[in-house]
Amino acid sequence: MHGDARMQRRVLITGGAGFIGSHVADALIARGDRVRVLDALLPQVHGSDRRRPAYLSADVELVEGDVRDPAAVKRALASIDVVYHFASRVGVGQSMYELADYTSVNNLGTAVLLEALIATPVQRLVVASSMSVYGEGLYRDSRGRLHDRVQRTPDQIAGGRWDPRAEDGSELAPVPTPETKPPLLASLYALSKHDQERMCLMVGAAYKIPTVALRFFNVYGPRQALSNPYTGVLAIFAARLLNGRPPLLFEDGRQQRDFVHVRDAANACLLALDVEEAAGRAFNIASGRAMTIREVAERMAGILERNLAPHVTGQHRVGDIRHCTADLSLARRVLGFAPQVGFDRGMRELAVWLEAQSAVDRFEHMRAELADRGLAV
Repeated sequence: MHGDARMQRRVLITGGAGFIGSHVADALIARGDRVRVLDALLPQVHGSDRRRPAYLSADVELVEGDVRDPAAVKRALASIDVVYHFASRVGVGQSMYELADYTSVNNLGTAVLLEALIATPVQRLVVASSMSVYGEGLYRDSRGRLHDRVQRTPDQIAGGRWDPRAEDGSELAPVPTPETKPPLLASLYALSKHDQERMCLMVGAAYKIPTVALRFFNVYGPRQALSNPYTGVLAIFAARLLNGRPPLLFEDGRQQRDFVHVRDAANACLLALDVEEAAGRAFNIASGRAMTIREVAERMAGILERNLAPHVTGQHRVGDIRHCTADLSLARRVLGFAPQVGFDRGMRELAVWLEAQSAVDRFEHMRAELADRGLAV
């Protein structure tokens, strides 16, 4: 199929002018597919001028419009074979006070798209889900028993006892989280991403539209929205460092996350389109490697040659979880997914891109806004 004009697909990517979507567009175009993007060009992501991003391939047809607008969606879907649904408001903290907007874009927007797809079915739908649907990741106690519904109590957090404990108070160790772990939704963002995933899989099954959900972990790389303080943590750290300020860490900075390069994420998106057995399922997309937030901040400072040690705030954001890293067994077995970009290499590539960017550091504004609402304690 690759490069074969007879097999060329016409692909719509909602939210495709953004970070991950634009890389998926590049990968599709490179193999001969035709790509259309529907994007509202939100000022928080794309700046107040809302111009077509310079990084978006000239071969992409851009339809500026809102995924909640049935007319815009119908226009964007004309003659389309497959759809990637990436249109979404992102960010845990902001979702906890912009409830109506997150619910409207993520839930209603998905419903509008699905109604249009019922009327004009496509060959495949791939929806961007999120690691946030898990809440806390999977844990194991000293006896080897697994705990899949771990939550921290307000008293624990108020006392700075950051790591979750078993019900009997014993220590727990984080382990890679598989797709079988039950959802444990800790923020409105997580709730909306879970709804997006389930809505797409449910409607896809009912109307025989083969659908795949990809649960992205912490995706990083070029084209991240550096001036959006609710975006990925690496972009937030970069904006601080490029403005001569130290990265600020919530809690003690020892939270564990799983960082995956955007090229690997884009490759997973192509596999989700091509592998027939993927339909009807959700997959973790990550590196499978645990890293602490403190370690990531220190390594980014080193790569950017900024002698600025991260500052630990001791604050907790409502909706944040402690540890979550991915078990990639299912994605490897069914999709054939294998991350190719190691963290050091990916960070060096990111650093080259970052040095050519200007970034407004809005982290303190974000932190103050959360604190005023009682969401950072």
